[in-house]
Amino acid sequence: MAKKASKKKAAPKKAAKKKAAPKKAVKKAVKKKAAPKKVAKKKAAPKKAAKKKSARKPNAAFMAALTPSAALAEVIGSKALPRTEIVKQIWVYIKKNGLQDSKNKRMINADAKLKPVFNGKNQISMFELAKVLSSHVK
Repeated sequence: MAKKASKKKAAPKKAAKKKAAPKKAVKKAVKKKAAPKKVAKKKAAPKKAAKKKSARKPNAAFMAALTPSAALAEVIGSKALPRTEIVKQIWVYIKKNGLQDSKNKRMINADAKLKPVFNGKNQISMFELAKVLSSHVK
């Protein structure tokens, strides 16, 4: 008997859904008419964004070649590189040797070559990396 009662309840719900469907179709038709006005506004916005991108100039200080110290040269080489490239080379070395802490990926463990660069610390945060490297470049 409980099955028959649930079938009776299901039938009225289906009927209610059918009545709601035509209303949605009417709303969609109204939205389609309003859409062309919005498209016209969107076309004007990218032109303004393009002007802002062209006005930006890169800072030459980031690209200045810096000479690494002897301790840092053991890890990345003795060639003068920009600061951005030095940090990239350090990360290549860290990833290659698996020096990121397995539990906390923000921490970098020092090996024999990196310990002098890290000023004798066994572990530093990745956020301290640029600060530590600044004392090893000229």
